Amino acid sequence: MRLALFQPDIPHNVGACIRLSACFGVELHVIEPTSFNFDDRAMKRAALDYGPLSHMTRHADWETFQRDRAPGRLVLFTTRAAEPLTDFVFQPDDVLLFGKESAGSPDYVHAAADARIYIPIRPEARSLNLSVSAGIGLHEALRQMQGLPRR
Repeated sequence: MRLALFQPDIPHNVGACIRLSACFGVELHVIEPTSFNFDDRAMKRAALDYGPLSHMTRHADWETFQRDRAPGRLVLFTTRAAEPLTDFVFQPDDVLLFGKESAGSPDYVHAAADARIYIPIRPEARSLNLSVSAGIGLHEALRQMQGLPRR
């Protein structure tokens, strides 16, 4: 199971996803360009001391990510999906992909996805925060695979 962020805008979200990947023991892939400098204090503060526990790979662009990623389905979380998270069956080598906070994922990312799913929320709400969505999606995927860490 791997987590991937497509061109994130907000350093706090990347920092929170660094913590998320460290706490659950999964790889984090960040597909650039980002809208911030990776040396941003806010991102470092959000990640705290979890960096050494996480495995983050930065990809220069979408093409590099696609070329270098390990085999497995690309599962795109998007508000434009028809299948809810609650009905989706994950596989151990899935890559959970989350789009840019300000614009989601472009059509070429949608076209490359093997599956497109959404997290059910109230109809009058627009969307969840990126790192919250990543946490919900990753937890459900690991739960299904019986891959949650044990105490």
